[in-house]
Amino acid sequence: MKKNGKFPKIRDKKTSRRQFVGNSVAVSGIAMASGLFKKSGFTAYGAEAEYDLVVIGSGAAGMTAALTAADSGMRVLVVEKDSKYGGSTARSGGGIWIRNNDVLKEAGVQDSLEEATRYLNQVAGSEVPLEKQASFIKHGPDMIRFVTDKTPLSFRYMKGYSDYYPDYEGGKGEGASIEPKVLNGKILGKELKKLKAPYIPTPKGVVVYGGDYKWLTLAKVTRQGLETSAKAVARYARTALTGQKPLTMGQALAAGLRAGLIDAKVPLWLNAAMKDLSVDVNGKVDGVIVAVKNKNTLVKARYGVVVASGGFEHNEEMRQKYQRKPIGTEWTLGSEANTGDGILAGQKAGAALKFMDDAWWGPTIPLTKTTPYFCLSERSLPKSILINRYGKRFTNEAAPYHDVVNAMYQKNVRGSSIDTWLVTDQEYRNRYLFRDVLPGFKYPKEWYESGAVVKADSVEALAEKIGVPVKSLVATVSRFNKFAEQGKDEDFGRGENDYDLYYSDPGERPNASLGKLEKGPFYAFRVVPGDLGTKGGLVTDEYARVLRKDNSIIDGLYAAGNASDAVMGRSYAGAGSTLGPAMAFGYIAALHASGLIG
Repeated sequence: MKKNGKFPKIRDKKTSRRQFVGNSVAVSGIAMASGLFKKSGFTAYGAEAEYDLVVIGSGAAGMTAALTAADSGMRVLVVEKDSKYGGSTARSGGGIWIRNNDVLKEAGVQDSLEEATRYLNQVAGSEVPLEKQASFIKHGPDMIRFVTDKTPLSFRYMKGYSDYYPDYEGGKGEGASIEPKVLNGKILGKELKKLKAPYIPTPKGVVVYGGDYKWLTLAKVTRQGLETSAKAVARYARTALTGQKPLTMGQALAAGLRAGLIDAKVPLWLNAAMKDLSVDVNGKVDGVIVAVKNKNTLVKARYGVVVASGGFEHNEEMRQKYQRKPIGTEWTLGSEANTGDGILAGQKAGAALKFMDDAWWGPTIPLTKTTPYFCLSERSLPKSILINRYGKRFTNEAAPYHDVVNAMYQKNVRGSSIDTWLVTDQEYRNRYLFRDVLPGFKYPKEWYESGAVVKADSVEALAEKIGVPVKSLVATVSRFNKFAEQGKDEDFGRGENDYDLYYSDPGERPNASLGKLEKGPFYAFRVVPGDLGTKGGLVTDEYARVLRKDNSIIDGLYAAGNASDAVMGRSYAGAGSTLGPAMAFGYIAALHASGLIG
């Protein structure tokens, strides 16, 4: 139990946890017997109605927070609105941006807290307090070490996946992101069926890492791409022959964290939507109201609540209120359960909000009404350009994805239309994987029917079909082709740094990111401002405590992940800049609630 307001640092975690749980059960039993929770409209769910910490959301932020709190001796509950656990984490590529961690050191990456701090300062900017940035940089490596120790997860270096601004002081052109190694899903038993599905299922017979994606795109045109594809198939063969169910990327991360919670005996309620926070007369958050089996349940939280419920990307009203038009819920890749519940509840409790107009943007192709495709490598590959309604290029196509969307908003908006197209030629189609369509194969009929793809025999005919000035598009293509021939983009500098060249074709010369558009037919893909989730939410400090507008602390309330204001500010440090901070601040929140830091 707490002494002087703090939990002791536990040496024998398992023994201490058992002792603590026994005490908590006794407390809960006394409380229920005394009628403490017999308030009108509330019903206790299961055997307990009181925990030390309640975590809202079962993504990486929430499960890391719960695991950390349980390890410190707290009795923890995780509640999840969805019928599946994992949230947007399970749908993601699983990359994690945490500088100076053990995985990077073992891979031989030279890094330091000082380098990481200088880089993040430039990325996040002045809108993010230095104390919060420092807390993330300091505790992130410890979090990775903790998760590796307390779950079946292990991680690998995503070698070569450049930081998004490698030219910034402290930036890493060779990359500083890590991802989960293959995890056997069978360790979860029946819980595996409750894992949320990935964004794009891996083809049967293939085990793919996030770091493989670049080379799979180039499998037809590079030796390394072909070798990577062969390794992906071989990986499956090795695991399948032993009866395993191999998981990678976000699936592995979510499953590994869930396995850790099971081992720590942390309950997770599914189909349990948070309706509100419980606040006592002194303004302290002391529990949550959760809808379970059509009944509102009051769950008390002795030491606090961690809001890790995701962003508001699927809340149409909030998106229209806070964000730039055109915007909506149909272009996001975030979990459909992310409707801002935690943000709204925190705001009601007095929390300040920040970065609500922003998101983890990315150029997205609405292939059908229900299939948005996050355009990652496609715009960096040779023989492709992005154009606006005037038929002109407007940005470096290979720039970080959020920068491209910001350019779309700044230069392409006309009323309710964003007016952006990705234009390619037939050679592009013959060379590169596009989503899951192999090189040389025809694009699905429904992509054309939805208006996401337009095809024409000539650049002139394509311009007419998509409604841009013919002479302008012809001139744009001609100018770009000259840049490709000389290997230098004189307009936007495409292909001049390590990130630009990451998703490029090393076989293209003299610039791997450029290439002439000259072989018909030609294609145009409609591009819209999609996202991986929103990045604005409850304002938090360096301990993940939620703050009011006057910067005072709301006692007992923490937030992490996309329910909180992003430590990246309005930018994006590198692959995994969503999951890395989400997990780090979930970890930090739990340590603070346990009295181990702060």
